[in-house]
Amino acid sequence: MKKRNTVGLDMGDKSHTICVLDWQGQVVERDEVANTAVAIRKRFAETKPCLVALEAGTHSGWVSRILEELGHEVLVGNPRKLRAIWDNAQKNDVRDAEMLARIARFDPQLLHPIRHRGPEAQCDLAAVKARDELVRVRTALIAHVRGLVKTAGERLPKCSPECFHLRASKAMPAELAPALEPVIASIAELTVRIRHCDQLVERLSEDKYPETEALRAIPGVGPVTALAYVLTLEDRARFEKSRDVGPFLGLTPRRDQSGQTDKQLRITKAGNAYLRRLLVQCANYILGRHGPDCDLRRFGLKLAERGGKNAKRRAVVAVARKLGVLLHCLWKTGAAYEPNHRPPRAKKAA
Repeated sequence: MKKRNTVGLDMGDKSHTICVLDWQGQVVERDEVANTAVAIRKRFAETKPCLVALEAGTHSGWVSRILEELGHEVLVGNPRKLRAIWDNAQKNDVRDAEMLARIARFDPQLLHPIRHRGPEAQCDLAAVKARDELVRVRTALIAHVRGLVKTAGERLPKCSPECFHLRASKAMPAELAPALEPVIASIAELTVRIRHCDQLVERLSEDKYPETEALRAIPGVGPVTALAYVLTLEDRARFEKSRDVGPFLGLTPRRDQSGQTDKQLRITKAGNAYLRRLLVQCANYILGRHGPDCDLRRFGLKLAERGGKNAKRRAVVAVARKLGVLLHCLWKTGAAYEPNHRPPRAKKAA
């Protein structure tokens, strides 16, 4: 064991609680540091290189980068995996900081450490997520307008979100115009901003992430999903085997194994929820009425045909998992997408 100190850093929004263990496991210091870059640099700049353990959270990305720049080894624990450890009646910041330090000193793998993406990838992914939030708000406003029009005994015509503000302005009841015009104006403005975000995503893909072009050859995978996938995984060499992407994204079922019993439960939902949602949306398109014939579609439909409880939903999740693996395989090998790698079997004549 290296003769170095181990630091547990329990992170808060305004300040962080510190517990320092020496190489023999004795508490040698307890402290608190403000949640600012200046304060953290000042606190750890003159500290000898040590092992620092903290939980993943809002501030863990930039804090861990500062600590690594100062020469410290940083372990960012997965809070989903640590929930059972923290679940006790005596929980507080001081205890949590000491617990982090002791676990890191005893066996770092018990923290199930994760790796934060780099600052550039984080900023680029923020642009993708900003678009997602604008779309969410626009969708909610459109539903609000349609609902109010129904209360007046009318219905607005079906149309795409991009042209909703134009169609709604012409078709809404006159008595609702004073109330709805400001909302429709907001929808129009959001549509313009979303269009600008789409242009930014395209520029990022072309200029900085050209590998996304090959991923977009898969049906249902557009510029947003392809870019989010590359930015979330960040390094195609991160996984030695492409099938390891499924567990990373939380798209594999939980297991409850004891003796001769081995139950398959719901998916773990570990990992990046945003990318998992995008892959599920792609899977829904592939299995939907407009999905083109391909291996992924046939695979999903075959699962759905088995029936049983939640057969369709299970098929969607399975296709999303297979899609995540396929995207990594294409990215890693540089191979071109083949929609019918396995040709459909001819039906036997009756």
